[in-house]
Order: sequence, then C-alpha cells, then structure tokens
Amino acid sequence: MSTLTSTLSRLIRVADWLMWSRVVRWGTLVTGLLSMGLVFGYASDTMYGIEHGANLIAYWHVPMAWVAALALSVTFLGSGLYLRYGGRFWNRLAHSAGEIGFLFATLTLLTGSIWGRVVWNSWWEWTDVRLVTFLIVWFIYAGYLLVYGATDRTSDERYAAVYGVLGFITVPISYLSTRLWTPTFHETTLANPEVSANIDPLTLGVSFVAATLLYGYLMALRMELHELTDRVRTQPHGGDH
Repeated sequence: MSTLTSTLSRLIRVADWLMWSRVVRWGTLVTGLLSMGLVFGYASDTMYGIEHGANLIAYWHVPMAWVAALALSVTFLGSGLYLRYGGRFWNRLAHSAGEIGFLFATLTLLTGSIWGRVVWNSWWEWTDVRLVTFLIVWFIYAGYLLVYGATDRTSDERYAAVYGVLGFITVPISYLSTRLWTPTFHETTLANPEVSANIDPLTLGVSFVAATLLYGYLMALRMELHELTDRVRTQPHGGDH
C-alpha cells in the first residue's frame, strides 16, 4: 500500500509541475502566436477545391477536437482513480478537465458548423456520423457537469465520478466513427494519406502544440480555483472578522 501511495503522490506532483511549468506558460504564448502567424501568413485558404478565408478555421477546429478528447480522457482517468483510491485531488482533476473538455467540444461544434457551411454548403448534416456522435458526446458531458454541480463535495462525489467513467465510452466511438462507418462529409484526417482537405501539416502541427499547451495552462488555473474554493468551504464560519 505504501508503494501505491508513493506512486500516486508522484503522479500528483508530476501533474502539478506540468501544469505550472514555465514551459507550459511561455510555450502557450509562443506557439499560439506562431500558430496565428502561420495560419494567416503561410497556410493556403483553399481546401476541397474551394478558396475561402473560413477554411483557415480548420487549423484550430481539428486541434480543438483533439484537446476535447484529451481533456475528457483525463476526466475518465481522474474519475476512475477517485473511485479506486479516493482523494479530493482526483475529483478536482476530473471536473477541471471535464469543464475544459466541454468548452473545447462546444468550440469544435461551432467552428465545424462555420467551416461546414463553406465547404459542404450546410451548417449541419444529421446523416454525418461524426457530427451526430460528437453531438452526443457534447450532451453526455453537459450532463456530467450538471451531475457534478448538483452534488455535495462529500460521498455524493461518487455519482459524478461514476458518470465520468461510464460517459467516456462515447468519446472513442465518436473519434473512431469515420473509421467504423462510412462518413457523409467528414473523412479521417489523422494518419490518412488520402485526405483531400489539403491541410498544411506544419501549420496544423504547431496549432496542435499550441492547443495542447493552452489546455495544460487552463487546467492549472481551474485546479487552483478548485483548491481555493475548498479552502473557503473548510474555513470555520462565525466569530470575529
């Protein structure tokens, strides 16, 4: 048990160091500026044979979808560790990631709708398996946040943790949907040499790094807010001020 406790403590220290590292803070700024420079100054706005400025949204739409998946995976991991070992840190981690994942999932849907209006002449298409399954993910994690917000920070936290574990099944289904079923509009972007979107790999790669670092920085801020909230809750009430 002591070995397990030591391992979990190390994991917590590593996660804390990663989130508050100067590499993350400065990396977010530098790669973010570099991403914008490449998107607006280097990348082509012609995709699928259509020349339009809105095509540049793709360089942030795809990384935001990746961050949403990453964050919701952390929610799954944190929820599972909380159910197995307890500890407020893991539930803070799960909820913080869930909030950020839901935010990025929302931005993914919005930017995808704008981009889709240009390249597919449609804001939304119910026959596209990726769109529909990703919308299901969005609803599932809206539910997770509602469940978390409706429970006390006591033993009731288990309800949100169980939800965070079970709800995760929708994430890999959505991200693998274009490989599992025939898509109407979406095609597999990553690891697909036949992709026809004409996305510049350098610009997309830098945007991926920028979005991932931004996620790490936002996680640090949200975790700190959780800690401050917990301190306020545990302070004795009444008495002199």
